[in-house]
Amino acid sequence: MSTDGHLVIVGGGLAAAKSAEHLRLQGYTGPITIFAGEDHLPYERPPLSKDYLQGKSEFDQALVHPKQWYALNHVTVRQGTSVVAIDAVGKKLRTSAGATVDWDTMILATGSAPRRLPLPGTDADNVYSLRTVEDSTAIRGHFGPDQRLVLIGGGWIGLEVAAAARLAGTRVTILEGAAQPLLAVLGPEISPHFATLHTDHGVDLRCSVKITEVATRHGKATAVRLADGEVVEADAVVIGIGVAPQIELARAAGLKTENGVLVDSTLQTSNPDIYAVGDIANHIHPVLECRVRVEHWATALNQPAAVAATITGQRTEYAELPYFFSDQYDLGMEYIGYAPAGSYDRIIVRGDPSVREFMAFWVDARNRVLACMNVNIWDVMDDFKALILSRKGVDPAKLADQSVPLGELL
Repeated sequence: MSTDGHLVIVGGGLAAAKSAEHLRLQGYTGPITIFAGEDHLPYERPPLSKDYLQGKSEFDQALVHPKQWYALNHVTVRQGTSVVAIDAVGKKLRTSAGATVDWDTMILATGSAPRRLPLPGTDADNVYSLRTVEDSTAIRGHFGPDQRLVLIGGGWIGLEVAAAARLAGTRVTILEGAAQPLLAVLGPEISPHFATLHTDHGVDLRCSVKITEVATRHGKATAVRLADGEVVEADAVVIGIGVAPQIELARAAGLKTENGVLVDSTLQTSNPDIYAVGDIANHIHPVLECRVRVEHWATALNQPAAVAATITGQRTEYAELPYFFSDQYDLGMEYIGYAPAGSYDRIIVRGDPSVREFMAFWVDARNRVLACMNVNIWDVMDDFKALILSRKGVDPAKLADQSVPLGELL
């Protein structure tokens, strides 16, 4: 493959900026253009629900690269410019500004968009989703002891926003449709510990509820109405019910899509000149031996190195295990591996969840470790990876026994 043609990156987030970085590091000499729909240089999104939302960091600290990096590395960033159509055969694209641009190789890094809640009142001025820095800034403006914040959805974003709001003294209510927050991700054994974390910090957590509307007055949300007739008053509402991969461009361009953009283990799409990275990439995982699409920061951070290697002639499979982390109050956690519902037999806990210092292991019927989580216990990630990658059964009793070093389980 040529390394001097015009390479375009569609999308302006972490995956886009890291793709440009690794292409240059691995010898790509041709022009690189990033089409960033937002009026910003590419930035990382975790601070939007963590340090930036809490006022602990400035937006500039979230930038992947400073402005001068792009000039020094001859990377053009078209800020505030989206791609609205892709001609995969003629190798042209059309931008939101009406321009037509020729390209030789393309990387799709369009990311995800928050799912909308199709209920009355959700278009009110003070109803938010969290995706951009402007969203985070606006939500933070509703923090304080005299403010009532209602969060619809008890996933990672909802819980992190709740923690940031409570740390600022805000009165917080979480409305969750499932029996526990994070139930689909962590299972019934682990999710209650996160519920307790938030109720212990003063959050009004309501699970198994159904919402019928967001009540408004003069274009602003004033409350959330539940199916049982109860009204939860609010000065602002944040909707966090998950995200959907933005694959409309890929589908319209004739690429194969299904729960994302279908790519092989090197992140190449059904068109040999187009690749996909980040939230949209539904890739064949060479270790897990199944298709995986992961909507987390680590995917956007790590996939670009593999795709850049392949584009520059060193065909590389992306084999990193799925990973994510969260910070809530004084709880920090990491999760690595892949254990969707139905894939594991049970969860084994090591440590004491009551003091929020423990590990959890998702194991299958053959006692193989599929995924691991550490809560306020650090420097165990290498052992976790070894357990998962070994694909060997372990002794469940020893796995639960804190006196047995993890490194001795294999």
